[in-house]
Amino acid sequence: MTTAPRRRRGRSVPFTRQVNRSIVAAMVAVSAITLCLFAATGVARIVQQTQESALRLAQTVAETPQVREAAEAESDRSTPSTDAQLVAGTLDDYARAIESRTGALFVVVTDDTGRRLAHPNPDEIGDPVSTSPDAALRGEETVSWERGTLGDSARAKVPIYGLDDPERVVGEVSVGLPPSEVWATALSDALAVAVATALALAVGWVLAAFITRRLRQKTLGLEPEELLELVHDQQAVLQGVGDGVIGLSPDDVVTVCNERAAELLGLAGPVGRPVREAITDAGVLACLDEPRDEPLVVNGRLVYVDVHVVRRDGQELGRVVIVRDVTAVDDLTRRLTAVGTLASALREQRHEFANRIHVVTGLVRAGETTEALAYLDQVGEHGPVRFPIERAELIAEPYLQAFLGAKALEAERRGVALRVGPDADVTGSLRHPEDVTTVLGNLVDNGIEAAAASAREPRWVEVEALRHGDELHLSVMDSGDGIGAATGGIDLAQADAVSTDARLGSAVEPGSEAAQGPEPEPEPAPVPAPVPARGPEPAHGHGIGLRLSAEVARRHGGELRLAKGRTERHGAVFVARMEHQFDDEDGR
Repeated sequence: MTTAPRRRRGRSVPFTRQVNRSIVAAMVAVSAITLCLFAATGVARIVQQTQESALRLAQTVAETPQVREAAEAESDRSTPSTDAQLVAGTLDDYARAIESRTGALFVVVTDDTGRRLAHPNPDEIGDPVSTSPDAALRGEETVSWERGTLGDSARAKVPIYGLDDPERVVGEVSVGLPPSEVWATALSDALAVAVATALALAVGWVLAAFITRRLRQKTLGLEPEELLELVHDQQAVLQGVGDGVIGLSPDDVVTVCNERAAELLGLAGPVGRPVREAITDAGVLACLDEPRDEPLVVNGRLVYVDVHVVRRDGQELGRVVIVRDVTAVDDLTRRLTAVGTLASALREQRHEFANRIHVVTGLVRAGETTEALAYLDQVGEHGPVRFPIERAELIAEPYLQAFLGAKALEAERRGVALRVGPDADVTGSLRHPEDVTTVLGNLVDNGIEAAAASAREPRWVEVEALRHGDELHLSVMDSGDGIGAATGGIDLAQADAVSTDARLGSAVEPGSEAAQGPEPEPEPAPVPAPVPARGPEPAHGHGIGLRLSAEVARRHGGELRLAKGRTERHGAVFVARMEHQFDDEDGR
């Protein structure tokens, strides 16, 4: 069942659209601030340039001999000229000519008292200037932005020095340039900046649309609160399930790995690494390339690896790898199988024992006492049930006897004879019969498979069981082709759980070649891949049963080892040792 992320009610604008608008608004704000700063600095720069132009024009006028002579003459007059005389004079005409040639707003000339000698408005000639002439009359040159009778202007004031006495200030020249020149220049410059800003905004809007589209694709159209919910749900699911979960991106990089997956596969810091670097087990990597329905043995555990492709709206988002640990289930299955085998054997014993009781009862009632006693002696010698197994009386432990009897029936159906070795000796009662039958049953099953698959005749499996104190030593040998007799077979990684100490130990059956022959003791070696059978399934249990049997033996302080891979007379020999299997030592 899949569930869609919960969406908040009342939301009108999607997050990606909010991001788009925020980006555009930020660009507009930055552009506006930039434009305002440019306008302020540009206007200040243009005003300064205009004032400098006015200053140069005023200096030029003040250096003109005609202006200096007229200002000096007027300053030296004891009786100032009348306004009419000044208007009719040539100085005002000269000033107006300068205005027309330069486009100046005004050119004003005064005497040393600040009285106008030339002015654009004839009515103002002869009157004092509207702004203070003191700085210029002191010999200083000034520039400013001021308002006079003709309005705002960028004006410059410079002193006029006399011709006869060049050190004497005889008047001033005031030149003003109209603000229209300032604004015209500022607007022409601002127009280019405005066009560039508009283009930048257009490009920014396109990029913002692209960014929001990519954001929508990357987030699959989910809103922030939905992503937060997904993260919370993901962590709850990943850490709450008992299976291992690994998330892979489309390019096979590990994006998610819960603690259970790291524990089962033995991973250290896998997130952010390519999957083939993070996971080193060849079987798991093979499942990623080609999913299979077979269990794998990884780090001593039996696991299933399931791979699922994740898609949304037709887009492949990656893969999810589920690692399920079935070790306990498989162990329980084997235990139940062993118990079922024992139960079947006990049912057969009960049925056979009832039949033999009927025989004895019939003989006694018929007065055939001698025949009844002979029959009972025969039953005592062979046991209550005559299983197709040689030397079964050497194993007096009831669980093992019944178990091997049931296995002998299975082997007989496969054309294989199951027998007990001549040196077997087990008495008392097992403390953990399920675990013992799990180990022994797996070895016997593998031996039957190997013998049935082999061309050797006769086909047989020999079991040695020896009690030593509270320890139980087991040995299983078959007539098969042995381990390593053929090429191919099962991957060695699936059978490497069996102890790599393959030396011949005390648990090797006393009557086998491993105990009798003069061959030197082999060096420790890892268990090779089992031999593939000629039937539909390979012999020796795919290595998975060996791994679990070895784990069971280790839990009981023992081990499972390969004593021999093969010889000319028999196939593989496996030995096992398990401690604390009997309630008492019975003097042993």
